[in-house]
Amino acid sequence: MSKIKLAGLPETGLHGELTMPGDKSISHRALMIGAISHGKTVVDHFLWSKDCQQTLKALQALGVELKVDQQQIIVNGQGFSGLKAAADWLEMGNSGTTTRLLMGILAGRDFTSYLRGDASLSRRPMKRVSQPLRQLGAKITPSPAGTLPLKIKGASLHGSTVKLAVASAQVKSALIFAALQASAPSTIIEKLPTRNHTEIMLQKFGARVTTAADNLTIKVEPGAKLSGQEIRVPGDISSAAFFLVAATIVPHSDLIIKNVNLNPTRTGILRVLQRMGAAIDIDRLPNDGEPLGSIEVRSAQLQPVKIHAAEIPAIIDELPLVALLAACAAGTSKITGAAELRVKETDRIATVTAELKKLGVQVTELPDGMIIQGISNWQQQTNQLESYGDHRIGMMLAIAALRSKQQFFLNHAEAVAVSYPEFFSDLQTLLQNSK
Repeated sequence: MSKIKLAGLPETGLHGELTMPGDKSISHRALMIGAISHGKTVVDHFLWSKDCQQTLKALQALGVELKVDQQQIIVNGQGFSGLKAAADWLEMGNSGTTTRLLMGILAGRDFTSYLRGDASLSRRPMKRVSQPLRQLGAKITPSPAGTLPLKIKGASLHGSTVKLAVASAQVKSALIFAALQASAPSTIIEKLPTRNHTEIMLQKFGARVTTAADNLTIKVEPGAKLSGQEIRVPGDISSAAFFLVAATIVPHSDLIIKNVNLNPTRTGILRVLQRMGAAIDIDRLPNDGEPLGSIEVRSAQLQPVKIHAAEIPAIIDELPLVALLAACAAGTSKITGAAELRVKETDRIATVTAELKKLGVQVTELPDGMIIQGISNWQQQTNQLESYGDHRIGMMLAIAALRSKQQFFLNHAEAVAVSYPEFFSDLQTLLQNSK
């Protein structure tokens, strides 16, 4: 699937219902927390993406017993002490989540681990995790560039108060996992609130992890025995976002997306869409864990938007889509405070800017964001679009192509399998409904 022909404008819009694949963040965490718990954890609706499979394979290499039973994964956890030294390198592939969360888990074990990843992941910064973990006594040695490959020499960890320099749920989660293994309680203070799936799930398993009213201060008390649970992974809002945007920008559309995670730390894209004038109705469903619901979205005329630093953590994965929305809105939109995009799978400020310009959109690149002049009729510069091996860039471009009657081709389209293997088939289902 290295290069594919993208679908163009559906004359009658996008119609139908979709159920999203399992949430990527929650799928990773369900396996990891099941592995460090005692007893059986059953994970339903697991996301079979390349990233999540890296977590599964890494845990197996660490001696965790996992078995697949139809659509379920059963994890037979034996606690932190059940983890054993891997016989070889732990392969991270392209998965930053696998890497950074395992750094926290392995920091407190009594063996040495070695982690490496693919070319893209090996360019991403790891000192942002290793340095705060050292405040708990971790012994982690990244490459001289501060990246993978890295060595984790298990150590006896102690409690500490750690103030995070970056707003990152991955860094926070790594510290929580390490703090659970420490000899005394720890306090983690975030720069801005980030997604809290780790805290919610650990509480379900019996951990003593509490978040203060400021939504920034997390207290972790070690020593609680974690017990296996049944986890139903909700639909991924980050995957749903591509179709929410598609139905918004393609005329005559009316689409329902069912059983999506509505955790407020992840729904920044809904708030941005509503500010821009999108037509969205949310039907919240009763659930005892993560908030859940269905979303109906219809096509709408959009207004420009300004996005600032405080909003970024809740929409970090969706910012390429926000840029696309801005390109479809009449007027000037501005995204700032998003320097974190520079260290994702690609430099997403540079790649989004380059690809939107190919579509004929006027975009000005900023050090921490971009300025976008939205227009209704794009004048394409080329029919060759590039994912750069970045799943979210590839999917954003496939949605962008729906705005045009012109023909586009997407290079390195296979990258979408990192988070959403069924993306193109789900898109094709909607297009079939529109005929």
